[in-house]
Amino acid sequence: MAAAVEIAYDAIRSGIISGDYPGGAHLKAADVAAALGVSRTPVREALRRLHAEGLVDFVANRGAYVAAWNHTDVDEVFDLRALLESHAAFLAARNASAEQIAELRALALHMERAAREKPPRYLEIIADANVRFHKLIRVASGNKRLASFISIVVERPLMLRTFNRYRDEELLRSAAHHLEMVSAFDARDGSWAAAVMRSHVLAAQHVYRASHAAQASGRAA
Repeated sequence: MAAAVEIAYDAIRSGIISGDYPGGAHLKAADVAAALGVSRTPVREALRRLHAEGLVDFVANRGAYVAAWNHTDVDEVFDLRALLESHAAFLAARNASAEQIAELRALALHMERAAREKPPRYLEIIADANVRFHKLIRVASGNKRLASFISIVVERPLMLRTFNRYRDEELLRSAAHHLEMVSAFDARDGSWAAAVMRSHVLAAQHVYRASHAAQASGRAA
């Protein structure tokens, strides 16, 4: 039973994060169970866990739906990211191993090169390296509870697809933030690392707001 719940949980969560299950999508337990080859019971348990994480909403007499986001939700997530990830960066500057810092540097350089040279599917390359970079900072912080909280906040479809909204100069600025964070980790300066991470998250928030405003203006026209 426990294994089936984990299978259902991982599959549904991955589908939400990837956008295969978009906001507002109806998650019918019978359909999900049939697709995964499990019974409805572990699917229902997985949906309850995802509801606790804010990824799924329950509607009375209708079932489970992928949570849809509004402007307030987005701002709340960015605010939490700014607080939690900056603290993770502060701790990582103190606790990261030399090997972890070296891996962070390699990822930052990989993102900077992709943003500058634009190879095929460069946005996917940057997004993948970005997820790994931020996840490694959480691990390097040494605070498991903090890492868990940040994962719940950050790993949402909205956050993982923000690079599609970036202009060239914004991608390069993001890459520069990553490189500066590595410099702060090298210096073992937690305050510097936290400040750069906060700037990094707030810059992403402004990119999202500007992109959303432009889309809304285009629809109105």
